[in-house]
Amino acid sequence: VQLVESGGGWVQPGGSLRLSCAASGFAFDDYAIGWFRQAPGKEREGVGCIATIDGTIYYRPSVKGRFTISADTAKNMVYLRMNSLKSDDTAVYSCAAGVPPGVCVETMFGDDAMNYWGKGTLVTVSS
Repeated sequence: VQLVESGGGWVQPGGSLRLSCAASGFAFDDYAIGWFRQAPGKEREGVGCIATIDGTIYYRPSVKGRFTISADTAKNMVYLRMNSLKSDDTAVYSCAAGVPPGVCVETMFGDDAMNYWGKGTLVTVSS
């Protein structure tokens, strides 16, 4: 199982970035794919997740409306489009896969629900 993130970098406040997560080695539809972030000096937090088997998508409230998670099941890719970025969004962003896909809901989504992790990609939002 492998999850590889890409697309991180530096962006000014108000800007946008799209992160990609390339997944391999497992049946894509059998998992929820989540995005997490860890800011300097803070605990990791879940950003949101997608369950491609039924199209369920969950976002943490602080990013809802600014971030969009999507998937290309033919390519086993999951994306995190981030708009209106703020300095508080600065963090290492990681994707993770967890079973069952039903963990992609507010009451179940979190670190403990994930089985496999990527190494992360750094997003820096500053002027």
